[in-house]
Amino acid sequence: MAETVDCVVIGAGVVGLAVARALAMADRDVIILEAADAIGTQTSSRNSEVIHAGIYYPKNSLKARLCVQGRELLYAFCDSHGVIAKKITKLVFAANESEVTDLKALQHHSGSNGVPLTWLSASDVKDLEPQLKCDAALLSPETGIVDSHSFMLALQGDAEANGSVLALNSPVISGQARDDGVELQVGGSESITLVAKTVINCAGLSTQAVSATIKNLSPTTIPPLHYAKGSYFYLSGKAPFSRLIYPLPGAASLGLHYTLDLSGQGRFGPDIEWTDSLSYEVDPTRAGAFYDAVRAYWPDLPDGALRPGYAGIRPKLQAKGEPAQDFVIQLPQETGCSGYCALYGIESPGLTSSLAIADYVVERLD
Repeated sequence: MAETVDCVVIGAGVVGLAVARALAMADRDVIILEAADAIGTQTSSRNSEVIHAGIYYPKNSLKARLCVQGRELLYAFCDSHGVIAKKITKLVFAANESEVTDLKALQHHSGSNGVPLTWLSASDVKDLEPQLKCDAALLSPETGIVDSHSFMLALQGDAEANGSVLALNSPVISGQARDDGVELQVGGSESITLVAKTVINCAGLSTQAVSATIKNLSPTTIPPLHYAKGSYFYLSGKAPFSRLIYPLPGAASLGLHYTLDLSGQGRFGPDIEWTDSLSYEVDPTRAGAFYDAVRAYWPDLPDGALRPGYAGIRPKLQAKGEPAQDFVIQLPQETGCSGYCALYGIESPGLTSSLAIADYVVERLD
């Protein structure tokens, strides 16, 4: 016997929780289905916890627009909900004279996204971060860090306070598009069938796999998925920098950068490793490349100071060597299925953008 419901959100990562909260606050009845035994166990909890300013992304892209909007929403949310978030600021640097032109281009591009950056000479940088070796840098005053787990708990609390229900250990096994919505087969200790007027697939690394089980959904609407693993190494000893330190971005990542967590623990990463498996083990032998990359801008990094930390996997829509892709947010008119929405490629800046993504989806559903 199928149970009829209003809304189902698949996935209780930061974006799924934000979407569920926005729907619940819009007076929709919401069930959140999460395959794991806790919220935010994958991409949402395996990142740098950085609040991005919106510097890098192509003008008018979803990533650029939703990052800038989401950053403001996130700071305001954290302030009103007692979640720790700090505008720790960030330096994006040119390692040598040959990168200065690219750094100037990045400043111009960032300004076109509505994100002003301050130009710093080498001597200016020396005054702020004496141990950073570079020819010039850009100061981002809006960049910060956040307690991502507390943020997710606050989103969950708001969603539940407005009537939503979270079901853990509840994987979506299959589904079928119907004229009146979407029928879902949900596993777990007791399998159930739900018929939902609206389904929003926010399953992160599993979004494509869930969509592939929906009968009557055209496979041509499902973009490819590529796993990009990023490892982090913790720094033993005193933190060398008081701000976040980033090299110029590469084609597929923001470079091997330095971040701090809210306890003051320094770490470097992520690197990028294209993989076919969901393994989160950190290979200690990758430390050699970390030492080489970090010493290019912090020559005083001591031998033996890096220890394996943790790893995350980014759901990329492009393969290795291909141009970076934007978020893909498909509403029913794009999926071709009544009431079915799917969010693909929600990697960085997904954490920063989460509240804006939720508003974007809910406003368009209305």
